[in-house]
Amino acid sequence: MRPPDVTTCLVVDDEPRLRRVLVRLLEGDGFMCREAGSGVEALRELEREPVPLVISDLRMPEMDGVSLLREVVHRWPETAVIMVTAVAEVESAVACLQLGALDYLAKPFHLDEVRARVTQALDKRRLILENKSYQLHLEGRVQVQARRIEELFLEGVHALVHALEAKDAYTRGHSVRVANYAVGIARALGFDDEAVNTIALGAELHDLGKIGVSEVVLHKAGKLSDAEYLHIMEHPAIGARILGPLLKDAPIAIAIVRSHHERLDGRGLPDGLMGDAIPVEVRVVSVADAFDAMTSERPYRPGLPVARALQELELGQGIQFDGRVVAAFQHAFPEVADLPIPTPEPRPLRLPARAVDARRA
Repeated sequence: MRPPDVTTCLVVDDEPRLRRVLVRLLEGDGFMCREAGSGVEALRELEREPVPLVISDLRMPEMDGVSLLREVVHRWPETAVIMVTAVAEVESAVACLQLGALDYLAKPFHLDEVRARVTQALDKRRLILENKSYQLHLEGRVQVQARRIEELFLEGVHALVHALEAKDAYTRGHSVRVANYAVGIARALGFDDEAVNTIALGAELHDLGKIGVSEVVLHKAGKLSDAEYLHIMEHPAIGARILGPLLKDAPIAIAIVRSHHERLDGRGLPDGLMGDAIPVEVRVVSVADAFDAMTSERPYRPGLPVARALQELELGQGIQFDGRVVAAFQHAFPEVADLPIPTPEPRPLRLPARAVDARRA
């Protein structure tokens, strides 16, 4: 077994005498040398075990040095290649440098020149590998930083949602309860952890767009006019627009925010989606949102009894709600006496490695 500090070199030349001259020079400087008499033989040697340094003659039958160079650069890009040329082939040597060779040697050889060129080529190789490693690690650090910036911004949005709800005694805790209902439904439907986290994220942020809705209209105690209703129903699109740049890698979360007021019969807002055009994750949050809206106190009405709210969900199956989702809700929360669930602590939002008539819901 060779010492770890010994560099292996593959010497390629179809003339055994010249090849042996180079091998003796290199071995005298501490290299371990392998030999190949042609470009094809050299490729077989490299396939058997790559080496950090290849020194190849330019003119060879069967496969010349340029063809060998192209193969090495393509298949073993971390290998340094030095081309051997005649004095009259300087232009060809320069062309090889442009193709990826790190240096060239001119015949006849001089010991000091061979030593200098080999040392220089290996130094270039080391610098190239260090630069690649630095770039990879830098890219990783940049991605981690970008992810953290997104998380911090998301945490700020999350805090804003709950601050907005805290200003209104009638909606306090709504988003957290909706998220918990939605998580229970998703688990009952067999969603994996990543999908559950995405649903929870979309559910907690589903009403973010209400920051763009007039508080006067939002908290109006009486019946809404058509214009006021349409104004309130702008909040899904507003929320999706706000979160779009942040959650571009979580399109389902954006779909939940934008489409949680869509209906299976196509009469929902803002896009009038129908049936399977509404993602199932959105349908999960729609049921959770509707149930919490119906069972919560509002300035214009008391909350519905749980049994009545469950009846409304059942009556809306196939029209407004997905029947499978309604059944999953009932399966996830079988104890009617425990509903609605108390408002829990807000769950930490995680970036995903991703109802009843809204007029008075």
